[in-house]
Amino acid sequence: MLFASKEKGQGLVEYALILVLVAVVVIAVLTLLGPIVGNVFSDIISAMK
Repeated sequence: MLFASKEKGQGLVEYALILVLVAVVVIAVLTLLGPIVGNVFSDIISAMK
């Protein structure tokens, strides 16, 4: 029982680190693929006109 609060805090820190890692990966992917996806949508809109 003495270590219960420390283990809960450690679990929260681990989840926070995983969340930060996922956020960094998502930002990196969007940064790299953002212009490509934008060009695809622009081409679709141009084709519809």
